[in-house]
Amino acid sequence: MNLLAAIASFIKVVESGSIVGAAKALGVSAAAVSQTINRLETHLGVRLLQRTTRRMALTENGAVYYEKVKRIAADLESAQSSINREDSELQGRLSIASTSAFGRHVLAPLIAGFAAQHPRLLIELSTTDGKINHIQDGIDLSLRIKPQLEDGIVARKIVSLPFIMCAAPAYLQRAGWPQSPDDLQNHACLAFRYPLDGRFLRWSFIRDGQRYDADINATAISDDIDALTQMAIHGAGITRLAEFVAAPYLQNGQLLPLFAQRDDATHAVVEPMEIFACVQERAAMTAKVRAFIEYLTEHLKQRWPVDF
Repeated sequence: MNLLAAIASFIKVVESGSIVGAAKALGVSAAAVSQTINRLETHLGVRLLQRTTRRMALTENGAVYYEKVKRIAADLESAQSSINREDSELQGRLSIASTSAFGRHVLAPLIAGFAAQHPRLLIELSTTDGKINHIQDGIDLSLRIKPQLEDGIVARKIVSLPFIMCAAPAYLQRAGWPQSPDDLQNHACLAFRYPLDGRFLRWSFIRDGQRYDADINATAISDDIDALTQMAIHGAGITRLAEFVAAPYLQNGQLLPLFAQRDDATHAVVEPMEIFACVQERAAMTAKVRAFIEYLTEHLKQRWPVDF
């Protein structure tokens, strides 16, 4: 029996709360994890987990053992990472979670280049606007916006991306151009409902260095930013899109930008979207995670070189 691998499986079972969760995180079958735990218990001569068809819990011996070994897997990978040279070949599984739009429009195209540099890596990308749990979902790295940040994770801002207020020419011809964010309450606005808690993401602006939320007249709502984009293209109203979503439609004229950064009476610009690279704890900043963050940051700064 590979004792270190068995300990790693045991730790994953405890952290994920189930054999199935640990199996998903480790990329193996639930039966394989169960067999590994059985061998570890036989090796130690004690029962570590109390398992029933409904639940799983640590035994008293299991709780003591977990407290002693829970840092082993993280410490071993951290030790390996600390001695890796830049030309060392990365391998294994790299699981990345991202907000849906950023994952679809930005991450997915960039992953191809990273995968080509590291052919022995298995890269798994999960796109969701819901809650992200690094441990239960087996996530190595998550890319989050500010509303997704939570206590306990290690987060590093990697880029600020511009938001664009925009509408279709047909809508603006019909309803007129808003001259400032204050006019939005008199226009049809297409709002995004945040799946994590069901609230609307507010439309925030910066005027004379002060942040404020505009009052809007929400006439259509969706939890899918691409759906809102299609509504806007077809003249349903004004919406707020990340530049990476809006760019092709601005270029072909299907959408027109509002409130451009210019010297006018409003002095109002749209507050940018900040993207954070997050890990569960500092020990989770392994060589493959660090390499992907560096790769991603380099490419993002090429497209958005300024901090908006």
